[in-house]
Amino acid sequence: MEAPNLTSTLGLVRWVMWAQRKAAEDWIRDRELSHEQGFALGYLAQNPGAIQRDIARMTRTSAASVSSLMQGLERRGLVERRTEGGNERSKRVYATPAGVELISGFDTAMAAADETILAPLDQAERTTLHALLTKITAELPQPTRS
Repeated sequence: MEAPNLTSTLGLVRWVMWAQRKAAEDWIRDRELSHEQGFALGYLAQNPGAIQRDIARMTRTSAASVSSLMQGLERRGLVERRTEGGNERSKRVYATPAGVELISGFDTAMAAADETILAPLDQAERTTLHALLTKITAELPQPTRS
C-alpha cells in the first residue's frame, strides 16, 4: 500500500479506515476464510434461509460467483443449502452451527481494533472526533449495499 498522505485530513481518515479494514481481514484470514466468505457467513448468520440472489446483491457479485462461494463453504461444513417447498430450483442457504461458531467474536474483535485505533485519544477528544464526524456525515448520502 502506498504511504498515506499525512497532510490531507481525508488521507488521515483513509489511513484509519485502512487500519480497521486490515484488522478485519487479519481476523477473517486467521479463520482461513476469504473476505467474501466471511461476509457471506456473517450475512447468513443474521439472515438464515437467504436465497443466493440476496447474497449476490449484498456481496455485489454475480450469481455464479455466489454459487462457487457457497460450494466452498458447503464443502467445509459451514453452510448448507436446503430445497424449500419441493422446488429444486428454490434453495435457501443457512449457516451451520460450525459456520456461526467460526465467525462468532467478529464484533468483539472489531470493537477491540477500534479501541486500539482510538487509544491515543482521551474521552473528551473521542467525543469531539465523534461530533465532528457526525457533522460531516450528516451532509453525505447514506451508504448502501445495493
